Amino acid sequence: MNKSALRSAFLKDDGGHAYMLIRNAIRDEITEGKLKPGVALAPERELCVLYGVSRITVRKAVEGLVEEGLLTRTRGSGTYVSTPAITRVEKNFSILTSFSEDIRSRGYKPSSIWLKKTTSMTTPEEALALGLSPGSQVHRLHRIRCADGVRVCLEFVVVPAQFLPSVDVVEESLYEAMAVAGSRPARALQRLRAAPLSEAHSELLGVQTGACGLFIERRGFLSNGTAVEFSQCYYHGEAYDVIAELG
Repeated sequence: MNKSALRSAFLKDDGGHAYMLIRNAIRDEITEGKLKPGVALAPERELCVLYGVSRITVRKAVEGLVEEGLLTRTRGSGTYVSTPAITRVEKNFSILTSFSEDIRSRGYKPSSIWLKKTTSMTTPEEALALGLSPGSQVHRLHRIRCADGVRVCLEFVVVPAQFLPSVDVVEESLYEAMAVAGSRPARALQRLRAAPLSEAHSELLGVQTGACGLFIERRGFLSNGTAVEFSQCYYHGEAYDVIAELG
């Protein structure tokens, strides 16, 4: 039911069921993806004008959606569309593993939403990180990584073209494709830092702009020291724990 039809229904309604119509309308916008996870719901006064009802009616509708878990209230900030929950994933920095291996080890199914698969000349930053000559060809693999369908990571990877026959050989796991090509990294150097997610990254992950994120940069090497991977990943801060064993 569109908003115009809703207002007409309210005029005929005695007031007892108006909040249910609003609740159903907002629920439909969430389930249909019109209201994304992490997006702020319009203020109560705007919803009152939009639907032509009292603030008490709007508040009752919103409270019902909060109880359903579809909306989340943040004191002093507002009401937001809830982000799907996922059990936290542990990333062990003492073992070199891929995203797919990490997710499967926790009993989840990994999947990807591809943003880009291209082959072109390296940038100065990529050439420096991978020890390549200017003008070298590299594969770029950009995607959203998911666990059981929930978005948890943005992954931007660069691989020198000579270590993968084509970007098309990477279906789900990059490291599995590199293993087939005989170029899976044997060791890696990683650095990480906490960082708020940018507006663009937040939108891709379906979270509130400025949400806590974890940035991890990795350079992977063959056993002979040749660099074969340069990745920059932005993790949903609520989905990942980093652990390290110290001796």
